[in-house]
Amino acid sequence: MKTTALLTLACLSALPAVVLAQEAEPRNRVVIVENVKFDYAQVLNVEPVFQTLRATRTEEHCEPVSTRTLAPVNVTGEEPVEDKGRIGRLWDSVRSMFKRTDEEVLEELPAEAPTPAPANTGPMLTRDCRIVPVGREFRRPIAYDVDYVYKGTKYRSRLPEDPGNRLKIRVSITPWVGPEQAAAGTP
Repeated sequence: MKTTALLTLACLSALPAVVLAQEAEPRNRVVIVENVKFDYAQVLNVEPVFQTLRATRTEEHCEPVSTRTLAPVNVTGEEPVEDKGRIGRLWDSVRSMFKRTDEEVLEELPAEAPTPAPANTGPMLTRDCRIVPVGREFRRPIAYDVDYVYKGTKYRSRLPEDPGNRLKIRVSITPWVGPEQAAAGTP
């Protein structure tokens, strides 16, 4: 008997909750469909949004050597010749035909004899070089801030690509069912 009384008491206490669930708000009884159409807006301005990447790498930087402060260096190994005129140049060209070249001299030397290294008589041009970190900065566009106008109203959106002169937009119209309309709709 106790169990029957408890069961009856539980059913009676749940009865008001069932009645409240049946009287739901009117806006929850109807599914509101969204009206969607696509149109084009006129683009006014496009500003790229940049991502800045910074990197550092090491490079060798050398100070140039000024040749004005150094004594002249004989690079060819021959003695400097003064300008002798036409006859001097003719005589030099005839003499060079009968002069033995270095290759002929090397062919006559025995094969075992090592060739002597050329003597370094003049000062060498050395540069003052050092390793220096060099900073680099790279900028790349990651998005675009687009200003556009649609039916007289200006809008601004951030887009992943530059849209060009016209922007395809999605226009959605949905009626608003607020608390004041719900109160006016119920008797």
